[in-house]
Amino acid sequence: MLLKFTKMQGLGNDFVVLDRITQRFSLNAELIRKLANRHFGVGCDQVLVVEAPDRPDIDFRYRIFNADGGEVEQCGNGARCFARFVREKKLCGKQRIRVATCSGDIELEITPKGTVLVDMGQPILEPAKIPFTADNRANSYPLEVNGINHIIGAVSMGNPHAVMIVDDCEKAEVQEIGPAIESHPRFPERVNAGFMEIIDRKNIRLRVFERGVGETLACGTGACAAVVSGILRGELDNKVVATLNGGQLSISWNGENSPVMMDGPAFTVFEGQILV
Repeated sequence: MLLKFTKMQGLGNDFVVLDRITQRFSLNAELIRKLANRHFGVGCDQVLVVEAPDRPDIDFRYRIFNADGGEVEQCGNGARCFARFVREKKLCGKQRIRVATCSGDIELEITPKGTVLVDMGQPILEPAKIPFTADNRANSYPLEVNGINHIIGAVSMGNPHAVMIVDDCEKAEVQEIGPAIESHPRFPERVNAGFMEIIDRKNIRLRVFERGVGETLACGTGACAAVVSGILRGELDNKVVATLNGGQLSISWNGENSPVMMDGPAFTVFEGQILV
């Protein structure tokens, strides 16, 4: 069959978006890997799937698959692309939409300036719920990686993140340390590894080695987790601009029991069909 798709990107984090409302197809890991392959498929960091709601209080279901075929709980850059997709395809005329993900519901709003504001929900900080092995909750934890003790923050934004503060983001050993953190035994479901340079209390630079993908140009949930971790450690104010290799996101968090808000761009690149 010919499968219709839309290629989108948010800060260079790229996606293949599939509409499972107006077309029928079977989802499996082989199909996801084929679509994500940059040599034999369309090519993307992740595949996003738009599905009809299964509850009256939501507008859509939002599913995310990494390039390796595995389904994950959340993706912030993908959420912004999701909002633009359903508006551009006229699947929804609302300014603010509510979507269900594997990790809970989120709200998306296209702003007057054309960016997408995402209510990412409250960060998860209890180690057992991240999940992360630790005796007690703390704002930072020691983590031995390749025989060296590092200090990390552990935060879930619907998916788990380990956040390390580094002196220089460009010189950070992302490719060397990232894979070891991703598969560290203290993170039983693996983890996204963030390398955060604090410029000042309102600005950070960030690189993220994503679980099941590798380093990407940007990671929305990674930016949210980094800002939360920095605020908890007393290093950042409540509203921060995160600069990633793909561009900038505005992240705000008012502390415990408050949602993390993320504002940033999303764009359609092209549309097409692929034989599957």
